Amino acid sequence: MNRTARLYALVEELRAAAPRPLTVAVLAARFEVSTRTVQRDLQALMQTGVPVRTTPGRGGGWSIDPATTLPPMHFTADEASALAVALAATGASTPYAGAARTAAQKIAASMTGPASAAARELAARIVTLPSPTDSAVRAAVEQALSSNTVLRLSYVDAAGCESDPWSASIRSASARSASQKST
Repeated sequence: MNRTARLYALVEELRAAAPRPLTVAVLAARFEVSTRTVQRDLQALMQTGVPVRTTPGRGGGWSIDPATTLPPMHFTADEASALAVALAATGASTPYAGAARTAAQKIAASMTGPASAAARELAARIVTLPSPTDSAVRAAVEQALSSNTVLRLSYVDAAGCESDPWSASIRSASARSASQKST
């Protein structure tokens, strides 16, 4: 087994055992390599951002938090293309723009052959215009989405009129309610 395949297999082995830690000796025996090789591989995984951690002492070992990563997903070429195109359409000022960019790179890197070329062509056709959104606004929206917080948004349109979508939705609901009563 080459090193790349072993690194992927290590992650899957740790994920399958999670949250129970596995010792370096157990992992070395499983992959038929030395304990030093497993230690180097685990360090490499840590350096690349894989959420592996070590627990010292009796009953300790290496583990991975299964909640912080997704297991491997198998997309069809069309599904992967759809995701790559959707992520390419994400503007730099939208919430999670950085995560969208790295996700698109990961999807593109996982695709091969004609599917990869087709996805790149489709994504290259999409152009998003820069938005004057303040990065503090984007960060606030990201935080609200992550913490299930409701935001009340308003804006000033090109004519200088301030919007109040809350009152518009109340008027709309009142109008619907009145029309339902009259029928």
